[in-house]
Amino acid sequence: METKELFEKAVKDSESLSERPSNDTLLQLYALYKQASEGDNLKEAPENPFDFVKKAKHEAWLALKGKSNDDAMQEYIQLVEKLKG
Repeated sequence: METKELFEKAVKDSESLSERPSNDTLLQLYALYKQASEGDNLKEAPENPFDFVKKAKHEAWLALKGKSNDDAMQEYIQLVEKLKG
């Protein structure tokens, strides 16, 4: 299978994990997914400083700036495999 196909399978697998991952792990999955599918985060930071969820997501994705789509896909796949046990 190609990386893209494995990534798409991992995305589906992540939706049916036996246990809900921690918030930190969910944030990591989100950031890796966004980096893999859209590339670097070029969006403005959320305007509302009290929207902590949006702020955390924005910063997590921003932290992956420069990581290639393929590398992000590989890390996402590995993380989902680890969560599956």
